[in-house]
Amino acid sequence: MISCKHITKIISAMMAAAVAFCIWLMAFSQEAVETLGGVAVPMAYETALFDTEKLMRVDIQIEEEEWADMLENAMAEEYYSCDVLVNDQKICNVGIRPKGNTSLSAIAMNPDTDRYSLKLEFDHYVEGQTCLGLDKLILNNNYADATSMKEAVVYDMYQYLGADASLYNYAEVSVNGEYIGVYLALEAVEESFLLRNYGTGDGKLYKPDGMQMGGGFKGGNFSGKPSGFDGEPPRHAGKGDAAGEGQWGEAFQDRDIPPGENRKELNEDVTSDEKDLAETEKGLGSGNADFPDGEMPDFPGKMPPGDDHAMGGGNGANLNYTDEELSSYSDIWDSEVTDSGKTDHSRVVTALKNISEGTGLEKYLDVDNILKYMAVHAFSVNLDSLSGNMAHNYYLYEYNGMLNILPWDYNLSFGGMNQGRESGASEVVNDAVDTPFQGTMFFDALLENETYLSRYHEYLRELSQEYVLNGRFEEVYRGIRSRIDTLVETDPTALYSFEEYKAGAEMLYQTVMLRAESVKGQIDGAIPATDEEQRADTTELVDASEIDISVMGVMDMGGGERKSARAAKRQ
Repeated sequence: MISCKHITKIISAMMAAAVAFCIWLMAFSQEAVETLGGVAVPMAYETALFDTEKLMRVDIQIEEEEWADMLENAMAEEYYSCDVLVNDQKICNVGIRPKGNTSLSAIAMNPDTDRYSLKLEFDHYVEGQTCLGLDKLILNNNYADATSMKEAVVYDMYQYLGADASLYNYAEVSVNGEYIGVYLALEAVEESFLLRNYGTGDGKLYKPDGMQMGGGFKGGNFSGKPSGFDGEPPRHAGKGDAAGEGQWGEAFQDRDIPPGENRKELNEDVTSDEKDLAETEKGLGSGNADFPDGEMPDFPGKMPPGDDHAMGGGNGANLNYTDEELSSYSDIWDSEVTDSGKTDHSRVVTALKNISEGTGLEKYLDVDNILKYMAVHAFSVNLDSLSGNMAHNYYLYEYNGMLNILPWDYNLSFGGMNQGRESGASEVVNDAVDTPFQGTMFFDALLENETYLSRYHEYLRELSQEYVLNGRFEEVYRGIRSRIDTLVETDPTALYSFEEYKAGAEMLYQTVMLRAESVKGQIDGAIPATDEEQRADTTELVDASEIDISVMGVMDMGGGERKSARAAKRQ
C-alpha cells in the first residue's frame, strides 16, 4: 500500500485543533450555533465533492493481495486499510470494506462478478480524520438498476424539496490507477451528515432493520459465495406480528446445523414445523435457498388490507407502537449508529406512543421534513422499504424526543420489487399516494390530518408539476446521461451491458413522466388516490401498457450467469 509521509504529525495537529474546537463548542453552545449560521454547519465537502456538474474521481490505493482478499471474503464485511485519492485530496490509512444487504449477498453468490458496493471510512484507523469534513463515503454499485440512475434521481428530488437527505454524485472509481467502474457516491448518514444538517445537537441516530440480509443476518452470517449461512436462521415476523410473536423461534432453537447447510435440506428428524419454516424462509428470498436460475422469487408488493405490519418489523423496525417495554423495540436499539442508552430509548418509545395516538405531532415529529420524505418516497414507489413488506432502508433520528426519518437505498425504486408481475407497470405508475405506507402505521396520523395531508399533497404537486412536468427532471436526466454514458460504456465490471443501460434509462424516463401524470391526477381528484378506490375503479388510471418494468433492472441472487432484463422477460 502507498503510505503518506509524516501522517502521524499531521493527524496529531488536526486532532488537537479538533479537540480545541469541540471544547469551545461545549462551552459556548448557543453562541457557537449562532456563529456557525444556525443549526446546520456548512461543510467543505458539499461543493468540493458533491457538485453534480463535476464527476467525482476516487482512486483506491491498496496492495493487490489485500484487495483480492477483501473481495474473496466480502461477506465478512471486514475493514482493510488503503490510501484514497478523492479528486485532489489524498487521505491515508482509510478503512474500506464491501457493504450492502441484498446487493452484497447477490454479488457474493454470483461467480461472474465481484462488483461490490464499498464503504470508505476515513476515520476508521485515524480518529478524527476526514475528507474535507466528510467522515464516510459510500460507493454504490447500482445493483439491480440497469438505468444506473434511479438513486440519483430520487436523491435529486429530495434536494429539490430541501429535505434532510444524503448528498450524491457519480464517481469514476479506480484501484491503483486502473478504472473499475462508475459508481454512485453518497454521503453516509453518520457524524458529518448530522453536523451538516443538525449542527452540534446531541441527537441519536438509528438504522432499524427487521430484514437483515447479506453479511448482517441476525444470528448468522453467510460464509463466502455458497448459498448457505452459519448460525441461527434469520428472524422474520409472521403475518400481523407486532411484538415479536411469530418470528423464527423455538422450532430452530438448539438445532446444530453445520455452516453452509441449506435449510431446505434438513435431515429426516426435522419436524414438520421446522420444514414449514424452512420453506417459508426459502419463499422470502433470504439468500440461503437455491433460487431457480439464480433469480429472486417474486416479492409481493403492498400488503393486503388489514395486513399492516411489515415482515421482520415486529421488534420495532416498522415503527409501530406496541407497548412501553424497551425490549419490544430491539431492532431499533440493536441498529444504533450513535451511542445510546435506556433514557434515549425511552424518549423514542414515548414519541412512538404519542404518534400512534395522533397527539402532540409537532412535538414528537419533525413534521415538515417527514412530509417531504413521504412525498419523494411515495413518488418513487420504493417497496424495498416501509412502503412495502420490508421494515428497513431508512434512518431514524431523535433529538429532544422529536423523531425524524432519513431516506436510504433507492436502487429498487420505480418498480424494482415488481419484476415479473403483469400488473407491475400500472401499479408503479399509479401507486396510490394517499395510502403509500402499507408496512407501517407510523405515518397514519399525518395522512389523517387534513392540514398535513394538504401540505403533503403540495409537496407531491411540486414534484409532479414543477420538478417533472416543467422540465427539471429532463435537465437532470440529460445531464446525468452526458456525464456517465461513456463511463458506463467502458465500465469493465458493469452489471448490465451498455445497450441494456440505454434501454433502461429511456424506460426510466418514460416511467417518471407517467408517474408524474398519475400523481398530479390523484392530488387533483381525477384519479383514485387510495388502494381501495383504485381496486374498485381502474378506468381513470394512467395507461402504463408501454412500460416494461423489467427493462430497468432485475434482481439476481447469483447461481450462474446473469440474465439480461430482456432475456429474463422473454422466458
